[in-house]
Amino acid sequence: MKTIMRKVTDFTATKKGMWITLSIWLVATMLLAMLAPGAKQYEVSSIDSFAQDAPSVLAQTKIDQHFADTDEIPALLVFQSKSGELKLEELSAALEKIGAEQIDGLKKVISLAGLPPQATASFFSADKTTAVIPISFDASLGSKELSERLDQIKSVADRSTPLSLNITGPAGIAADSLNLFSRADIVLLLSTIGLILILLIVIYRSPLLALIPLVAVAFVYEVVNQLLGLLGKAGVELSKQSLSIMSILLIAAITDYSLFVFSRFREELKNHQSKHDAMKLAMRETGIPVFFSGGTVLVAMLILFFADYGDSRNFAPIFGTAIFVIMLASVTLVPALFTLFGRKSFWPKIPKVGDAQIVHNSLWSKVGRFLVKKPLASALSILLLLVLAASNMFNLTYEFDTIKSFPSDMPSRVGYELLQEKFEKGDLAPTTVLFESEKELSKAEQEKLRDTLSAQPLVNNVRLSGVSDDAKAVRYSLTFADNPYAAATLDALQMMRDESASLLKANDLAGELYFAGETATKVDDRAVNNRDLLVIVLIESVLIFAMLVFLTRSLKMPLYMMGTILLSFLSAVGIGIFLTELIFDIDAVSNRVPLYTFVFLVALGIDYNIILISRFMEERKKHPVKKAVEIAVASTGGVISSAGFLLAATFAVLMTQPIQVLSTFGFIVAIGILLDTFLIRGILLPSLIVLFEKEKPAQ
Repeated sequence: MKTIMRKVTDFTATKKGMWITLSIWLVATMLLAMLAPGAKQYEVSSIDSFAQDAPSVLAQTKIDQHFADTDEIPALLVFQSKSGELKLEELSAALEKIGAEQIDGLKKVISLAGLPPQATASFFSADKTTAVIPISFDASLGSKELSERLDQIKSVADRSTPLSLNITGPAGIAADSLNLFSRADIVLLLSTIGLILILLIVIYRSPLLALIPLVAVAFVYEVVNQLLGLLGKAGVELSKQSLSIMSILLIAAITDYSLFVFSRFREELKNHQSKHDAMKLAMRETGIPVFFSGGTVLVAMLILFFADYGDSRNFAPIFGTAIFVIMLASVTLVPALFTLFGRKSFWPKIPKVGDAQIVHNSLWSKVGRFLVKKPLASALSILLLLVLAASNMFNLTYEFDTIKSFPSDMPSRVGYELLQEKFEKGDLAPTTVLFESEKELSKAEQEKLRDTLSAQPLVNNVRLSGVSDDAKAVRYSLTFADNPYAAATLDALQMMRDESASLLKANDLAGELYFAGETATKVDDRAVNNRDLLVIVLIESVLIFAMLVFLTRSLKMPLYMMGTILLSFLSAVGIGIFLTELIFDIDAVSNRVPLYTFVFLVALGIDYNIILISRFMEERKKHPVKKAVEIAVASTGGVISSAGFLLAATFAVLMTQPIQVLSTFGFIVAIGILLDTFLIRGILLPSLIVLFEKEKPAQ
């Protein structure tokens, strides 16, 4: 690997190789732009979260087999009077107008005119100010089509009634989610690029140093976009959320690796007059660490293929493709661009032959000298701080109510919260229970099973909602006393599902019980996420540890590196959940956050450790351990702290997103990167090396 990498980077650094490299990237980008479709053409707003054999999915499949009217997407029309009680005549007129519009894909709208008073009362809240009307759409409609149909309904209601209307339920949430991501994509991309440009200029005070990485970003983004388009054409689903986060990862990684390359290039320009010689020597020492850093990120992303949850697994091909192209660009395109501009890249502070390599009064020089003198005090102080932060993990609680992740003024959330306020909490999302019997069921048996289900913990009400033509399948609508997304409700349904065989045996029934609906889906969601977190953490830790052993030819060094990174992850989540509650009043986070945070923090955080350790190993060939550590910290401190700050700021851009799971994820990852950059890489890891590595020059 080292020989091949040296041949590639040596060639790229030559005048001829530089032009050939830039030409290849330019031609490849143009050809892909002309011949390959873009990723946007195959972008989908959502993908299947679970496998077909997941209990909630299997339950819905069984229900669809026995009852033809279930293959639909439900929505809830939440009408509210703007003053006083809501009049039945106004509501009835609004529904008549909506029905008369003959909206494509909308199934029959309830007519209240012919219903008895007892039936119409069930649609109204206790204070008569709010009414909820269930409707449904054809299951073949996509999120964009649903959004258009809901806009039509809203427009009709606004024209024909003084009542306010908010549409919630699965259809309303799907439509609002699509609108959120559609507005956020371009804002996210431009905000990230603008922030990177400003920070690079402020930190390095050089316009070209800010622009060159962004030129590389433009090439890489175009290549990745078209390659993902080819994957989409081949049948790979491209989630909108995955593509959004991928753009952040791409910009952050290219900028990071560019900083590592130009930092070493600047050092070599102080020793060599020729920019080509300087880049050749710079990449001989930087090429392998940078390429290997990309390799750890690539492995981390590809491991997500082992995830059972659809969105997590969808990250693997999208992020894997991006990181593979980034790895190639970091050792070809990036050094070629910096070689092209040479010393001008650093204008107005141009490095000259003979300039000092290390500024001995710099912050990181002082840090390096301090920690080699007092490694134990340095290590213990940071360990104490990180362990204390990590202990807050015990206060981690999950939020399973997805809609709470959306902005408070989003129509589907407004409607949902009105239902919470005005109606029974359990009515928000009833659970459908299907009993599939081996024989025809009598009415007495149907009622007996209903009574048994009603007697289960936290169950508020169970009603018979359908019997199949052969009377071997019975459907019940079950509502819980508490919020259907509360952890206690999920536990209650999980217990019923686990004990379903006992419930049937107690009723002398032979067959299977199935549970479908929002609560059942969240039970599966929780189980799958817990499984994914365990599997991904174990596989990723083992594989990256093995890669570090291969890189360092040591067992102890990878233990320091992985141990500190894992501690950094736990500390970041601990501090993150504390600050999100303190600052943003968010007392529970999505159960996706720890897994996503782990994957990104371990993959990206290990980069900085690799850069530090690689420089330490290089210096140890010439110096004792303490001196090698001091030089490594002083030499890499500036560029790693700059890169870490930029990377943290890039992920912090996600905090501007209106979706809580993304903003929380971005916030916690930013915290983790800062911890890793300044405390782990800057103090803890070097201190551990001084304490445990033998004090002698490397052989």
